[in-house]
Amino acid sequence: MLFSCSKKDLPAIIENEDIEAELTRVPEGFESILYPEDNPFTLSKWELGKKLFYDPVLSVDFSISCATCHKPELAFSDDQATTNGVENRPGTRNSPSLTNVAYHPYYTREGGVPTLEMQILIPIQEHNEFGFNIVEACERLKEITEYVEMTEDAFGTEMTPFALTRALATFERTLISGNSPYDLHNRGDASLSSSALKGMTLFNSSKTNCSSCHSGFNFTDYSFRNNGYDSGDIGRMRLTLDSADYAHFKVPSLRNIELTVPYMHDGSFSSLREVINHYNAGGSSDLKDPLLQPLGLSDSEIGDIINFLKSLTDQEFISNKNFQE
Repeated sequence: MLFSCSKKDLPAIIENEDIEAELTRVPEGFESILYPEDNPFTLSKWELGKKLFYDPVLSVDFSISCATCHKPELAFSDDQATTNGVENRPGTRNSPSLTNVAYHPYYTREGGVPTLEMQILIPIQEHNEFGFNIVEACERLKEITEYVEMTEDAFGTEMTPFALTRALATFERTLISGNSPYDLHNRGDASLSSSALKGMTLFNSSKTNCSSCHSGFNFTDYSFRNNGYDSGDIGRMRLTLDSADYAHFKVPSLRNIELTVPYMHDGSFSSLREVINHYNAGGSSDLKDPLLQPLGLSDSEIGDIINFLKSLTDQEFISNKNFQE
């Protein structure tokens, strides 16, 4: 037998190949995505992960889903300072954007989780988030015919914690944003406003040192810094027990930063201007990173930096129907 499918099956196969190519395409200037050996990309895993992402079935009382705190129109972030979990249990951290989460070398704001697959466990089992046991979540999914069929198709097994975490990670790993006005400018396909260009120059200058931490194609070096804002949250010190790590948090990506308001780890800043004013003053904590010094920016220069940051908004990403429910 030369072929394992009939001619009538070929259009569907070709369509699936086109979708897979689109979902795994890397923007110009970006690094290749490294898929774990135990979780290579497949379309069936991606489809299962997407369904799980939007389904409140993973929360103990069916009240919230991943998308409750990671909204696609907000670059998979939230517009609340902190988000309540099941039974309205109060959260303590601002929900980070999932933009380009595939490139993170570690996860959570303290950096205590080494893989995206492991990170999936945290919101499901966290008391103030989904409040569920992942084994019990899998047992629940085994009672739903559609999930039984999709899991069998994706993994050849019944639903397990391994399958659940790998499916969700597969979906999240495709949330790649790299087609903003800034990117188009770099490719010579469009131009930025004069104000945004001035802001870009300031951003990359020694006057501001913004790019010392917000560097590379994803605008982060993934380091841990005390940014001069002390909310009482000890940050990375929770993991290391080293007082030198007090209030240190992972440097966030600035991609789609216009959409991810409010800002800081506790969502305390309500605008980009408020954030830049904070850095312009040199921060407000005695334990701040030594890079933080008063900048002496004028109102006009602050406006230019804001316009540059807005050029990192990728409208194609947030409107991509592949990522929407």
